[in-house]
Amino acid sequence: MADHPRPGRPVLLGQNQYGKAENRVVRITRDGATHHIKDLNVSVALSGDMDEVHYSGSNANVLPTDTTKNTVYAFAKEHGIESAEQFGIHLARHFVTSQEPIERARIRVEEYAWERIDASGTSSGATGAAARSSGAAPRSSGADEPRHSFVRKGQETRLTQITYDGSSWEVVSGLKDLVVMNSTDSEFWGYVKDKYTTLPEAHDRILATQVSARWRFRWSDDGQPAPDWETSYEQVRKHMLQAFAETYSLSLQQTLYEMGSRIIDRRDEIDEVRFSLPNKHHFLVDLQPFGLKNDNEVYFAADRPYGLIEATVLRDGCAARIPADLTNL
Repeated sequence: MADHPRPGRPVLLGQNQYGKAENRVVRITRDGATHHIKDLNVSVALSGDMDEVHYSGSNANVLPTDTTKNTVYAFAKEHGIESAEQFGIHLARHFVTSQEPIERARIRVEEYAWERIDASGTSSGATGAAARSSGAAPRSSGADEPRHSFVRKGQETRLTQITYDGSSWEVVSGLKDLVVMNSTDSEFWGYVKDKYTTLPEAHDRILATQVSARWRFRWSDDGQPAPDWETSYEQVRKHMLQAFAETYSLSLQQTLYEMGSRIIDRRDEIDEVRFSLPNKHHFLVDLQPFGLKNDNEVYFAADRPYGLIEATVLRDGCAARIPADLTNL
């Protein structure tokens, strides 16, 4: 896209994109009586030779956003959803290679996890009811029993953003809303104090945060073997949580760095990690007016205002490319 004024008007058309946002798609894979769920929220943004639609309203180069929506659903059937990353890669490649005016595709995916509800030892529905009415023993639940009941997990939302320009890929994955807490092994003291400082030093405190993290994969072209996206997510999450749990923390910044460092150290496919960690403050309640001693037992959980700690951890020799403001990613 050329940034140039339209003849006769000293006005520039800058960066632009269009697409269909938040396409909710649920894919059920039936493996006999056992079902598997992938639940995604997919947003498509396309850019390229789109000057004329802005200048004159000509839609000659425009693939309708309704078509992009239909493509998401059709691809869920045709390709399945192996992982959020792989599904986004299929979509991005399709839009850039099938439509000449489209030069760049960005696919953002949120994945919502579901957890299987296992039977309690008896079959459900009419079979169980019939057995009870006849006096027969209910049939026990085994490998051949239906396994199609799920409960939505209430932890984090998995994220990925796929960007493709026809020759190179950028895959940034991550998560948000993962709430974690250490009830001890955290201190905060030795900080700068001025006339407005009222916070007492803490040598044993609760450290809690709601993790928002993004990590950038080294994989960037089709000539490289792609990571195992599902295993990578599971392992990154595991190392992140282990570092949080095992770090004796003198600051949330220190904990952040240890979380990022462990990911970079243990996962060769990751070159960059960006964290945004709100400090979910827990303040000791003053129980002295009631004649009670609060021995690090009763806290007030404050939701705002909160300290917000953000930083990027990089593999040596790599440049930072994840935006500092994760709300734009």
